[in-house]
Amino acid sequence: MTQIALFGTSADPPTSGHQAILLWLSQRFDKVVVWASDNPFKTHQTLLEHRMAMLSLLIAEINAPKKNIALHPELSSRRTLETLKGAKNYWSDADYTLVVGSDLVQQIPQWYQIETLLKQVELLIIPRPGYQVIEMDLDHLKKLGATLTIATITGLPVSSSHYRQTGNIEVLTTPVQDYINREKLYE
Repeated sequence: MTQIALFGTSADPPTSGHQAILLWLSQRFDKVVVWASDNPFKTHQTLLEHRMAMLSLLIAEINAPKKNIALHPELSSRRTLETLKGAKNYWSDADYTLVVGSDLVQQIPQWYQIETLLKQVELLIIPRPGYQVIEMDLDHLKKLGATLTIATITGLPVSSSHYRQTGNIEVLTTPVQDYINREKLYE
């Protein structure tokens, strides 16, 4: 059965950290399906169309040996369960792994119909600097039905929020930075 990694991200903006994770995922899954999403727990996000465009630029730069990373804007939804339903319409005969950063672990139990979602996907948690994975939180997810794995990669010590707060362009790829400048984002 095809193994598909589902990687939704706020991508506000997408960073070199996102790029490293996507490359890592591409080496472990048959397909890596990516989209920018509007996280209902976040406010003041850049327009989704800009975040999708930046993700497209970021993905285009990844030299994945299997050429198996694809942006699917049509899967973007505020509800992950709806995204999964859309993915199953494309790839009905697949096993799905939902990739989330460790910064989201405490938020997951509040997601829409979480128990229904967790019956249909495995969780792959990417450790992020500054966001410790706490055993009690993992136990809570398991009680909700989660099958989960902690990734062997740790996200780079860069983040979209750090860029928005400091304007430090070192966390961005050149095409993404050029897009931000051209569209006058984050000013």
